[in-house]
Order: sequence, then C-alpha cells, then structure tokens
Amino acid sequence: MVFADTLIRKKTIFLKTRARSVFSVAATGFSRMTAAAYDIIVVGAGIVGATFSAALKGSGLEVALVEPHPPAVPTPEWDARIYAISPGSARFLDELGVWQGFDAARIAPVYGMEISGDTGAQLEFDAYAAGLPQLAWIMESNRIQHGLWTALQQQSNLTLFAGARCAELDWSAAGARLALADGTVLQSQLIVAADGGNSWVRQQADIGVTRRNYGQLGVVANFECSRSHANIARQWFRPGGVLAWLPLPGRRFSMVWSTAEAHAQTLLALPGAELAERVAQAGGHTLGKLDLLGAPAAFPLALSRMDALVKPGLALIGDAAHGVHPLAGQGVNLGLRDARELAQVLRARGAASCGELPLLRRYERARKEDILTMQGVTDGLHTLFGSTQPGLARLRNTGLDLTNRLGLIKNLLIQHALV
Repeated sequence: MVFADTLIRKKTIFLKTRARSVFSVAATGFSRMTAAAYDIIVVGAGIVGATFSAALKGSGLEVALVEPHPPAVPTPEWDARIYAISPGSARFLDELGVWQGFDAARIAPVYGMEISGDTGAQLEFDAYAAGLPQLAWIMESNRIQHGLWTALQQQSNLTLFAGARCAELDWSAAGARLALADGTVLQSQLIVAADGGNSWVRQQADIGVTRRNYGQLGVVANFECSRSHANIARQWFRPGGVLAWLPLPGRRFSMVWSTAEAHAQTLLALPGAELAERVAQAGGHTLGKLDLLGAPAAFPLALSRMDALVKPGLALIGDAAHGVHPLAGQGVNLGLRDARELAQVLRARGAASCGELPLLRRYERARKEDILTMQGVTDGLHTLFGSTQPGLARLRNTGLDLTNRLGLIKNLLIQHALV
C-alpha cells in the first residue's frame, strides 16, 4: 500500500502513457486534431465507474477512464460517507482482485439488523439464523475509492485521465468523440456515463430524467459509543424520517438520518455535544453516551428515473442511471450490479462493436426489473412511513410485526439483499 500511495502522489494528470492509434477528427464543434482511440471511454471514477473499469481487466478492450477529482489517500479520520456493501457486491469486488487490497481494520461486518416502527413494531434479521456469515459489510466511501484507484493503476488495458474535465461530446452509432478541457480528444466505440446523479454525459445525450425531490436531506455523521453495538445495524422508521445506525469497527457507528430539510439544517447547526445527545435520544440511548467523530455532512434525497439507460454508443450506470432513497442502503449495490452486468454483456459481445444498440439493449433489459423494484420498494416505504394517517400507521406497524413472525418472507428479503 505504501508503494501504491507513493505512485498516486507522483502520477501526473495523464497517468499512463502507451502507444495509441490516432486519426484525424473533423466534426461540428471539434477542431481538426488527432484523437486517441479506445474501445470504451468511462466518465467518472467513483465506486461504480472504477469497478466497471476494473471488471474489463483482461477483456482485450482498451479503456480510457476520465476523472476530474481522483481520490486522495485516506487520512486516519473516519469518512462520514459510509456504504453497506452486500455479500454479492463483496464477491464481485473479490473476483476482481480488489477486495484483498482494502484495510480489514476499517471494515465492520453486520451480523444482524433491528428495524423499529413508530409504535413499537419490530423486525429483526439475524445472519446466524439465516445460515450466513454476515448480512453486509460497512465500509468508508473514501477507502473503497482509494482501493479501486490503486488497483486501476496496475491495469494494463486502462489509461487514467486524472484531473481531466469533459468539455464536449459528440457520438453516434459509429462511435463517440470526447473533447477534454485541455484540448485532448478521445475516440471510442462506446462512452459509459458513471458521473453521478447530475451526469454531464447524460445531459449531453439528452436523456430525460423524471426526478421527485423528497424534500429531505440525508444527514451523515460518525460517533463513538459507550456500549458495544455487537455489529448490529439499527433503523428507526418514524413519520419525521428514517434514522439508521450502521456499525463501524470498535465502539463506533455511522449515522444516516433521512429527515426534512429544516430539521436537517437544525441538526447540522448543533454543536458536536448537542448533536450527539440528540442522536442518542432519537435512538433511545441504545448504545449509551455518544461522542461525535468528525464533522457531520448532508446530501439531498430524490427519486430519479431515466427515460433510457442506453443509446447507440452510450450507456448509463450507477447514479447516472437511477436514484433511490437511501433507507434500504442499497444504492451503491444497485450501481455495482449495473457495472457487473454491463461488463458481462461487453465481454460476451462476440463480433459486435461495443456501441451497437442491440448489444446495449441486453444490458438495459437485464437491469430494468432490479432498478424498478428497488425504486418501488424504497419509494413505497418512504410514502408509507412518511404518512400521518392513522390507518397507514397501523398498517405499516402491523406489517413489520407480521413480517418478523413469517420466516419465509424474512428469508426472501434477506436473499434479495445478498445479491
């Protein structure tokens, strides 16, 4: 890891240089210049974009990865942005040879989950009872990204454009041409948008988005606790929002509080000790006295549905392809399944070009049900628990208690979360 960290510090903006075939580009909006030729251009090296790029290792495809803000070497402080990585996603990262590079001391397994309704209803999941070693892994965003970035620097079929910004995009069934802000032009059969919920690539492709703002912020922060969390994830559903405590190594946990914007701003403005007491009280002092670790942060919550996931020569993955409420903790896993599926489709393409629409439609069809299901579940739960109607209050709490007593339904829910 020391060698990799040194390598990252010494790399220039154009991190890898190899011989490339070049040709003249003459198109509207592009000056006449030579373009570096690749099979695939990936825009965005967040967790999903980086994982997709890693999944093309050994594929025989030449890949360019463009990232304006490459991840920094993590500091000892705990990152406020935490993800619950499903066993399926962990297996995927392990198969890519990436998982082994993560620091095990910064990862916490989840052995159980306790979900509480707003009138005392309970739903519990236990890994041991389900015959599983764990339900999920809790990991810091910056360490996942850094681990992926380190692995990508060793990938021979990949060129990293670190610190590079996109300026102009032109694509068709024949291929994509991407101009960077420094004048570099890249040419490929396929461009993959992995550049987040406000995807620049998606906007250039004129793919429509239906977005519904939940009027909430997800407030995130880490805490030290006086009692052991026993590697149990805890979640409270209330009319005012959803509070989740996710176990970190030692006596620490990460909080995600999805709540109305006004309440979120109030939480963010509190002194550290007051915020810790407010969070402890909201969780019924389950883990005793809390101490804030680092500064809290917040991000807006919205449901986003795209008119399409693909066009000729273009595909969307991750948050560029969908947006879901974080109450199920499955957003990043949904994106990693995008990455896995698209990589599999491209590897099995035969003689087809990477950008051919019939090929890309296979990816879109394969992902449609999973995405719609997750959006429906998270949006439905948000609506159900956000309502103040007495009838719905009884329904949602009865549903939690009933599900808790029905082993078959619980096992089905667990199996879906493992993917």
